[in-house]
Amino acid sequence: MPVIIDGHNLLWSIRNPEEGISLTDVELCKILDKYFALSGDKAEIIFDGIGPPDKTEFLNTRYLVVTFSGRSCDCDTLIEHRILESTAPARLTIVSSDRRLRDAAGARKASDIKSEDFWEQVQKLLKRQKKSKEPGAKRTGLTDSETELWLKTFGLDSPRKKQ
Repeated sequence: MPVIIDGHNLLWSIRNPEEGISLTDVELCKILDKYFALSGDKAEIIFDGIGPPDKTEFLNTRYLVVTFSGRSCDCDTLIEHRILESTAPARLTIVSSDRRLRDAAGARKASDIKSEDFWEQVQKLLKRQKKSKEPGAKRTGLTDSETELWLKTFGLDSPRKKQ
């Protein structure tokens, strides 16, 4: 399902200076790229303005297209155009807490989700993925018998025999 994200709206909704949470647009895009790699969805994030002069950091995303609205158009208008141009709007999901965009999505039967709710989904999926990556044996190490077996398999002397 294609996802279109109101970039600054999402950044603003997850900002929490009291807890030290304040992401840059580049950091946000890297996190979202990981999320969309796991979720299998296609996504575009749209920011207002022309963005930084050097956009090379944004080119490193494989699952997220990063767009800047430019000088003559704002992000909301560009997202509305994306919704109107969609040949399958019912398959679209719009991420924004902006009532204007949520209404535009509803008018074309696209799904919408508030930025803070979407961010919770992102965090849940990424936390779940982190837990399953690391095998338990990494922390506990091999048992003595497993070590002996591997040493024997590779034709190496046991450290115990040398002592």
